[in-house]
Amino acid sequence: MATTTERSDLTVVGMTCGGCAAKVQSALSDVDGVVDAQVNFATARATVRHEGRDEAAFIAVIEGLGYSVRDAADLEAAEQARSDDLKRRFLFSAVLTVPAMAISMIMPLRFDGWAWVVGALVTPVVFWSGAVFHRATWANLRHRTTTMDTLVTIGTFSAWSWSSVELLRGAEGHIYFETAAVIITLILLGKWIETAAKRRSGAAIRALADLGAVTAQLVDGRRVEVDALQVGDRFIVKPGEKIPTDGIVIDGRAAVDASMVSGEPVPVEVTAGSEVIGATIATDGALTVEATRVGSQTALAQIIRLVDEAQGSRAAVQRLADRVAGIFVPAAIGIALVTLVAWLVFGDSSDDAFTAAVAVLIIACPCALGLATPLGIMVGTGRGAELGIIIKGGEVLEDTRAVETVVLDKTGTLTEGEMSLAEIVSGPATDAGLTSDAARVECLSEHPIAQAIAGSSVTDDDRGGPNVEDFQVLAGRGVTGTVDGRPIVVGRRSLFSSVEPTVASGADAAEAKGTTVVFAGRGEVAEVAFVVSDRVKATTAQAIAGLHRSGMRTVLLTGDNATTARAVADEVGIDEVIAEVLPDEKAAVIERLRSDGRRVAMVGDGINDAPALAAADLGIALGTGTDIAIEASDLTIVSGDLRAVRDAISLSRRTLATIKGNLFWAFAYNAAAIPLAAIGVLNPMIAAAAMGMSSIFVVTNSLRLRSFRGTRTTD
Repeated sequence: MATTTERSDLTVVGMTCGGCAAKVQSALSDVDGVVDAQVNFATARATVRHEGRDEAAFIAVIEGLGYSVRDAADLEAAEQARSDDLKRRFLFSAVLTVPAMAISMIMPLRFDGWAWVVGALVTPVVFWSGAVFHRATWANLRHRTTTMDTLVTIGTFSAWSWSSVELLRGAEGHIYFETAAVIITLILLGKWIETAAKRRSGAAIRALADLGAVTAQLVDGRRVEVDALQVGDRFIVKPGEKIPTDGIVIDGRAAVDASMVSGEPVPVEVTAGSEVIGATIATDGALTVEATRVGSQTALAQIIRLVDEAQGSRAAVQRLADRVAGIFVPAAIGIALVTLVAWLVFGDSSDDAFTAAVAVLIIACPCALGLATPLGIMVGTGRGAELGIIIKGGEVLEDTRAVETVVLDKTGTLTEGEMSLAEIVSGPATDAGLTSDAARVECLSEHPIAQAIAGSSVTDDDRGGPNVEDFQVLAGRGVTGTVDGRPIVVGRRSLFSSVEPTVASGADAAEAKGTTVVFAGRGEVAEVAFVVSDRVKATTAQAIAGLHRSGMRTVLLTGDNATTARAVADEVGIDEVIAEVLPDEKAAVIERLRSDGRRVAMVGDGINDAPALAAADLGIALGTGTDIAIEASDLTIVSGDLRAVRDAISLSRRTLATIKGNLFWAFAYNAAAIPLAAIGVLNPMIAAAAMGMSSIFVVTNSLRLRSFRGTRTTD
């Protein structure tokens, strides 16, 4: 029997580099009952999947390593406090380091006893400004681990200690006080900028959380907190106000601006019966709305949850970085020792040997490596959320890379999904009661086509009821039942052995126009045809053209007959049609396409699309669809605008490219700089500046994703 796996999310405070995250991850993975542990340095989150362990065990492990666990709500305050602390330490360090470096480096500024003054200036920098690194180093050493802080501490203490001994010996020409001060000052500057950038990269999710309204005015005139709203409550939305929660319009008309949630640039007209999303704005009219979802069930709350989970996820490309970060610091210390010994063995001075070893320690700090992937994911998923594109995790970025075929559902994806009965075609000898009996049976089905037939053919007083017996759904094909003792079959043409000639002629003509035809009969012969139309979305053809420009081949996968499907495909420009597919066969079709060597993305919105979405290399759900479809997908388009599919794929690919660029820079920087430091080309001060610049490069390169623009307003 399979064991149920639970998930715990913990916010870890105090991590300073990717090595810290690797250490926490390794320790959590060793806890009994843990199935998987992932720790993200950029988001400060530890995600643990386990077999019912108490979270206290995980907290104890984390705190035992010298870090702390806070409530996620307190993380922003903790980040701000850390940023402020780094700023204070940097400014204090800079004020003392500048004169110390000037005196040490500019000969005319030297005076009798100058080395003692420089030592006095630098000592507070090393022991107070650098304390943030030294405390972490000590905590790590207690647990027999090393991180970036270890390198900083060893490098700066080595420079300070060497210089102090030389100063006491009276050898003023061989001191490196200014090196220790400059290293700490530059690294503090880099960490301060890095911390500020990390907070900025998470701004998207904070902005989402701030979108919602604070209060709501009920129809009885009372104003209540949004958190106090219950399903069924009715409230008033005045022009210019935010809609407090998800609901359905009971009365009124307004143009609703949903851009902050869906990324849709054009306001949508809503009237009685329309669904509205909380946090959107009624721009020019008043509405009376009945709440349908509140609290954590609202669309905005679910978007925030999905984005939050995505930003805490890890891409497959991170695995190599994790392995490297775990061994990098010990390796760097080893290389520094080898450098020191090698210089001495080859007869160089102890000063030169010491300088080269310290440069290796400083240049090897793996800050950029730890930030490369998580920052890219944070910024990319955050920008996606602003555009109404929810990327579920880092793994999705890998899946988009090689997608070449986009398979699209028809109803609700290419079309509006609002079926209406356009025509009823009957034969000359059709039973007069057949049409109404068919509509009564369709009343018991929730399928949109069935509801269109029932809504146009049956009065409210005659819907279903006790006179419909033996009702049965034939999945993907139709329904059967008995009405007042008379059998009835409603559904596809294939349910009947033949179709009355007049009905067949009218049905063929309707299908050639791209409409859907449903047949009805008492037995083997179909005697009535219901012609149901569903308007193609105005932006569908534009969306398909955009996918073609991105090099994608498009496939229409539908349960409709081939004639109707081909007509719709020709209208919007789809390359290939796979029609008359039952709901439970869609996933098999996706698997067949994949077995042919295609990398497949599936776009759908209904419950019957969920298996296919899960089977595809990349599942894309339209946010206007069902919760089941959205849960089964990898990407969600909040607005339901098919043009955003191209945006989602493009953004995912650009995010992955950014991450790979970050990793390349981080690896290339260390691969090139460590040998240069070891042979004496880079002195410790230049090494510290280069190390800081590598982190700043990774941060700024990731932040470039914020400039990504969707095609919905540019095509």
